[in-house]
Amino acid sequence: MVRVVFLHPDLGIGGAERLVVDAAVALKSRGCNVQIWTAHYDPAHCFCETLDPDLEVVCVGDWLPTNVFGCLRALCAYLRMIYVALYLVFFSGVEYDVVFCDQVSVCIPVLRLSRHKKKVLFYCHFPDQLLTQRKSALKKLYRAPIDWLEERTTGMADMILVNSQFTAGVFKETFRSLEGLQPDVLYPSLNTTTFDQPSSDAQGLGGLVPEGTSCLFLSLNRYEQKKNLGLALQALAVLRSSLPSDQRANIHLVVAGGYDERVTENIQHYAELKDLAAQLRIEDVVTFLRSPSDSVKVALLRDSTAVLYTPSREHFGIVPIEAMYCCCPVIAVNSGGPLESVADGETGFLCDPTAEAFSQAMERLVKEPKLCRDMGQAGKRRVQEKFSLQAFSDQLHGYIVQLSQ
Repeated sequence: MVRVVFLHPDLGIGGAERLVVDAAVALKSRGCNVQIWTAHYDPAHCFCETLDPDLEVVCVGDWLPTNVFGCLRALCAYLRMIYVALYLVFFSGVEYDVVFCDQVSVCIPVLRLSRHKKKVLFYCHFPDQLLTQRKSALKKLYRAPIDWLEERTTGMADMILVNSQFTAGVFKETFRSLEGLQPDVLYPSLNTTTFDQPSSDAQGLGGLVPEGTSCLFLSLNRYEQKKNLGLALQALAVLRSSLPSDQRANIHLVVAGGYDERVTENIQHYAELKDLAAQLRIEDVVTFLRSPSDSVKVALLRDSTAVLYTPSREHFGIVPIEAMYCCCPVIAVNSGGPLESVADGETGFLCDPTAEAFSQAMERLVKEPKLCRDMGQAGKRRVQEKFSLQAFSDQLHGYIVQLSQ
């Protein structure tokens, strides 16, 4: 039996966390002994699979700060992960063969301190240094050693995986000193168990959407500025202005996504989006949901005309996969991961990141119900063929067995 420990900084709700949980469940189903170690875990804000007593989640180091007066978040994340790794290696007494770590690579040198060398698999969702802006000289100075550490420690892994061909290209462009390394692509999968369960609510959405809504659009992403959620609101406003009043009255948008009270950006951006809806005079036709449950998310995906996926240069994005599996077309920005997940004109539309381009795609689906149904069915077939949990499990288990030998 291969013993695998997952190291993840914050086991909340997001695309990276979804992949880690799916990977842990997949390896456990293959007979591996699995534990997830993290610096933060809240049973009230997590994926339901982590509540299974058979999947052990160990949380250490949550007493360490996540920021210093709202700053130094990257440094704090590094220190927290170093602490988790030190605790695992020197104080836990846990025996393991392979460590699967992601997001923060600085813990890899600590894992090398184990008396018996353990193999390390690093999963790169996207280079961390590309996720923050450097608008000031002080910020550039602060990030310089952190960026250097990220590149050097990533190269210490025994195996590196990325989530898409797009990320593989960005990896090579960013980490110039690692040009000899060729990361393999392991596409995130979809654990369809949650999506295959029948709805317990006869109405599906339990009154979240006004009665009489005939076209429901859904934006599903964390409340972060980089997700460009305002684009969905702006596109809805343009769409409403282009439709006759009888069609306009039955269109609604739900903006739903991960929201953490500990994260200042989530709080601020949620308020900004509500203000934007008011400025666009669409507050009456927009519903904002914070951290919806899995059952509500599935009900939304099943009942939506389309998902509006607004981030640009998103490294992969699990939301389009979830939408397509639920027979929901996807309207996404024509860059990054959606170029590999969404088939333009077949399972949805890939558009320029403008309100006009998104609204034109939305209008086609409003006026052509048959096109909407055909795209939905094609999307489900695409997920089953390219992004199945079986394919993900087979590939990941093969990597783990290879490392453990």
